[in-house]
Amino acid sequence: MTPTPDRQRPDDERLRRWRLVLGGGAADGTGHALTGTDAAMDGALTALYDRRKTDGDRERSAGLGGSAPSVARWLGDIRTYFPSSVVQVMQRDAIERLGLAALLLEPEMLEAVEADVHLVGTLLSLNKAMPETTKDTARAVVRKVVDDLERRLATRTRATLTGALDRSARISRPRHRDIDWDRTIRANLKNYLPEHRTVVPERLVGYGRAAQSVKKEVVLCIDQSGSMAASVVYASVFGAVLASMRAIATRLVVFDTSVVDLTDQLDDPVDVLFGTQLGGGTDINRALAYCQSRITRPADTVVVLISDLYEGGIRDEMLKRVAAMKASGVQFVCLLALSDEGAPAYDREHAAALAALGAPAFACTPDLFPEIMAAALEKRPLPIPEA
Repeated sequence: MTPTPDRQRPDDERLRRWRLVLGGGAADGTGHALTGTDAAMDGALTALYDRRKTDGDRERSAGLGGSAPSVARWLGDIRTYFPSSVVQVMQRDAIERLGLAALLLEPEMLEAVEADVHLVGTLLSLNKAMPETTKDTARAVVRKVVDDLERRLATRTRATLTGALDRSARISRPRHRDIDWDRTIRANLKNYLPEHRTVVPERLVGYGRAAQSVKKEVVLCIDQSGSMAASVVYASVFGAVLASMRAIATRLVVFDTSVVDLTDQLDDPVDVLFGTQLGGGTDINRALAYCQSRITRPADTVVVLISDLYEGGIRDEMLKRVAAMKASGVQFVCLLALSDEGAPAYDREHAAALAALGAPAFACTPDLFPEIMAAALEKRPLPIPEA
């Protein structure tokens, strides 16, 4: 019996999907030919991912070719056939697998790519080699990503931290609208009257009104080694958001084997990013020494070290410095990464040593960062995500 068209469609669709996944050739076993859009999608995938053995140990690839026009056409194709999230992954793979970073120095290429955090990291690593003709286009690409991140992160960050600052200034004779009822009830449980099923609030606990003066100081100390690219982008955006809050004095310091204070550029995170220099070595001890020298109110200061902890400086001095800051009243937070990718490779021995000092090191997503900062500002236990 000949199958009806309705019964053929599920099988055809299944074969089509397997054909796209397996990449064709005699070994795929589907016997399914691709046409039209499917063939074009397959060609775009083949150009990037189809690597197979030929003679001896020689490896050949369909490749994207060595010229900017062919790569630009490929970038246009993948934006036509795949959603933005997939395009970003394919661009990242093309840069890593096929060595296309140098082509990003051409303005035409930058105009064709899908901008995301990882592309910004790549551009920053190429910053010193970038010709003047490309810099304006590169800044426009970085500006687009930064503006998108600020729109996504700023409102929630300000709201969360404003609440934390208000709660840290609780007063004992609040106005009615400033009463913290949860804490007031807990403070007066001993005055519970069972016959009336109520608590007599002999002592009121309230939120202090946010003052215009600085209440807290935050120091962001950011490792700008090549592996920390995404963290540098997010930290720069958060630094600009924190700097916009009157009650927080924010300092932003980046380091490799040298230390650069970019605090005076915090009104524009794009300027901060182009002030970084991704790559190079790491001297955490030197960076923390600089940050420590700028602390004037330790009991009101939060230091956030963002680093994978691969220390090229003096390890014991680094740990002594962290211990001294904590002993003086500084809230010390160590983030192994500030990105969406989860925990990176990091120095586990140094992380364990910091944890022993009461400064646990962990990876943090951008969405969790406001809660981490709120807890640090209020001197509460940090909401550390499960490993």
